[in-house]
Amino acid sequence: MNGSRRPGSPAGLLFDLDGTLIDTAPDLARATNALRAHHGLPELPYAVIRAQVSNGGSALVQLALGLEAAHPQHAEARQFLLDRYAEAVAVDSRVFLGLEAVLDAWSRPSPAWGIVTNKPRAYAAPLIDALGLTPGVLLCADDLPVKKPDPAPLHAAAHRLGLAAEACWYIGDHARDMQAARAAGMTAVAVGYGYLDESEDRESWQADHWFETPAALASALLG
Repeated sequence: MNGSRRPGSPAGLLFDLDGTLIDTAPDLARATNALRAHHGLPELPYAVIRAQVSNGGSALVQLALGLEAAHPQHAEARQFLLDRYAEAVAVDSRVFLGLEAVLDAWSRPSPAWGIVTNKPRAYAAPLIDALGLTPGVLLCADDLPVKKPDPAPLHAAAHRLGLAAEACWYIGDHARDMQAARAAGMTAVAVGYGYLDESEDRESWQADHWFETPAALASALLG
């Protein structure tokens, strides 16, 4: 992969994981429909599940079974879904097309990119390893006492890269990503190709930049 950092670009890149850097929806959709099948229900359309992926396991349980978080069977259903997902976290998940070149360029001479995700490490780390990615930092939901939209994980990630927060872009596909970026003093970069529900009020995100496709994001980051 050939590419270079564009002059005047940020000093470091921090990515959300699901729906921003990696398309994990196919494997999460399989786990969600496995939960449905376990309860004798037909599969949900892929597009319906995809729109909820960034909202986490509890949202997928509510989508699959209609069980809200307070329901006494919710926790058991969520664990079933997560267990099925853990068995196959990287079967069909892939880095979004075009972003491999960005990661390659931002890894030389040393990684100036990382991942800050609300995904637990038990699922994020095996996924990253399976795809052969080597971020300069990986911060997951259970690494700190708080998670996004709190800015602390973003601050910690920038620190581990040896960079000032204001020199970094944080790139995500959810309103909480933009909230965290702004609170951390980073440039808030939103992507329109992620797992957005059609009802989302994207204007309310107050992103500094929007990129509708992985190719457009890659073009902005590569010379």
